[in-house]
Amino acid sequence: MALAGTGVFAEILDGEVYRYYADGEWRSSASGKSVAIVNPTTRKTQYRVQACTQEEVNKVMDAAKVAQKAWARTPLWKRAELLHKAAAILKEHKAPIAECLVKEIAKPAKDAVSEVVRSGDLISYTAEEGVRILGEGKLLVSDSFPGNERNKYCLSSKIPLGVVLAIPPFNYPVNLAVSKIGPALIAGNSLVLKPPTQGAVAALHMVHCFHLAGFPKGLISCVTGKGSEIGDFLTMHPGVNCISFTGGDTGIAISKKAGMVPLQMELGGKDACIVLEDADLDLVAGNIVKGGFSYSGQRCTAVKVVLIMESIADAVVQKVNAKLAKLKVGPPEDDSDITPVVTESSANFIEGLVMDAKEKGATFCQEYRREGNLIWPLLLDHVRPDMRIAWEEPFGPVLPVIRINSVEEGIHHCNASNFGLQGCIFTRDINKAILISDAMETGTVQINSAPARGPDHFPFQGLKDSGIGSQGITNSINMMTKVKSTVINLPSPSYTMG
Repeated sequence: MALAGTGVFAEILDGEVYRYYADGEWRSSASGKSVAIVNPTTRKTQYRVQACTQEEVNKVMDAAKVAQKAWARTPLWKRAELLHKAAAILKEHKAPIAECLVKEIAKPAKDAVSEVVRSGDLISYTAEEGVRILGEGKLLVSDSFPGNERNKYCLSSKIPLGVVLAIPPFNYPVNLAVSKIGPALIAGNSLVLKPPTQGAVAALHMVHCFHLAGFPKGLISCVTGKGSEIGDFLTMHPGVNCISFTGGDTGIAISKKAGMVPLQMELGGKDACIVLEDADLDLVAGNIVKGGFSYSGQRCTAVKVVLIMESIADAVVQKVNAKLAKLKVGPPEDDSDITPVVTESSANFIEGLVMDAKEKGATFCQEYRREGNLIWPLLLDHVRPDMRIAWEEPFGPVLPVIRINSVEEGIHHCNASNFGLQGCIFTRDINKAILISDAMETGTVQINSAPARGPDHFPFQGLKDSGIGSQGITNSINMMTKVKSTVINLPSPSYTMG
């Protein structure tokens, strides 16, 4: 059994508390305080991490600034080489990192391993893509614009922004960290990582893989601590040149405080699944279960509301219920389909939505059942727009079904949401699919499949309260760079072969 904090990872642990990473070494905070990480399954403290101070954050920022200058002078192929090395080390140590994911965020064991492997693949792909994108500039000549001779040559290329602050969420603390770290580093930036509390230990193990790969000191840092003490301090820090954040409402607060730095934000969704009468109903049922209930619905791209034509609703609900009855509910160690949600407060929030729906007369297809943080999968039929669950994001294994009498009604409900991350449509008619897709105000529409972020090089973005900017490897690299132009002024107009 590969144990977290042992073997090559022994140096990241100081007694009972995991160290933070700064200036190329693992350190304990001068605060002498730590933050407890509660295992969602046992509801007992599983790990502890350092509660870093503002002074320590300042030192990290200073080191990041210095390291970035040297890194920007490092040849592109060399940056890529180090990223490939980190990817290999990460994949080699997937077992202890997956163990952290199981214990910190109750991710099913198999999914935990695949998150780490996928993260290694993402880093390698980013290195490849970065070498291609950043190795290419642009030459413009002046005589294309009216009134100009060909006497100016403009050379433009992409340069790094400086220090990138990366804040990933609890549900993919490794994968959504490397999707920020990889693009930042290949583009010549330095990187400060503030991991989520639940998921911090997995993130620290992942950072150690970059350390083992031999990246320069100070280029990558990982600070842990209470959001209340260092959260605003980090996001408003004058040393930060870019913020990449994935999470919930906090992102909206960050965007209001952050000042004039480029922001990349992905902030949750209420992904609608619109089912038309001509859909393949078995395909629909399978995708509703996978889309709505995998990792207990704790995904920003989970199916969060099913909008289904009345004539086929009974049939689909019946098929979904049959599949839900077969799901394995229990601890993540046993590879259960439904595992405990991340915190007690999350479970309480989900329960609040369920009770509101009950009071307002939703049909419960299963009995509501909860033990601790573990909530059994629940489908709510005949949900109406006056119920909170029709609009709010439960982030749990509870899915509302709203019956519609026309496609327009479905599109209207989808677009009335303040979220617009993804959505999906099930139909055999490609013309209808495209027309509805164009009408849906979401960043991505999936046709005949549940919403998903991957593959990781696909563009991934939300409209409205679901975010700012776009992710996906190329988009992230471009977002973490700026265009720099050099204009050569010729003494007389020049025409090639003219």
